[in-house]
Amino acid sequence: MKVLWAPWRMKYISKPQSGVCIFCEARYKPDDECYVIFRGSKSFIMLNLYPYNTAHVMVAPYRHVSSLELLDDDELLDLMKMVKLSIKAINIEYKPQGFNIGVNLGHIAGAGIEGHLHIHVVPRWLGDTNFMPIISSTKVIPEDINETYSRLRKVITKIVSES
Repeated sequence: MKVLWAPWRMKYISKPQSGVCIFCEARYKPDDECYVIFRGSKSFIMLNLYPYNTAHVMVAPYRHVSSLELLDDDELLDLMKMVKLSIKAINIEYKPQGFNIGVNLGHIAGAGIEGHLHIHVVPRWLGDTNFMPIISSTKVIPEDINETYSRLRKVITKIVSES
């Protein structure tokens, strides 16, 4: 069995929760304050501030729901369109060799924010889980989050304008 180690996530999951949902907050804040890359009609794409890899994004519905079955068909369709758009943009801009796409429903399943459904889109490259996280609890993210934000916004804007 292969293991994707993420000890840097302890910084996030061990901090006291403020009671404010980051996804609900992102609905009303300016995009650049919360790293929202693109807004669809029912959902949006935002960068993960505690990424497993460069260009790790999360796709969330605007409505605060905890599970897929609580979404109506329009919300579900828009959510998946945003996942598709994320993959396309990351493929164009970063050329990963694969993706992990996942939903963690409930605390026991690993949801860091269990009250608001979100889908992780994690690009993967050969060797992206090396010795650093295991030996020194350090994850090497080679690109500044602001640069990732700028690159993904630019490519998504181009994709959307051409469709």
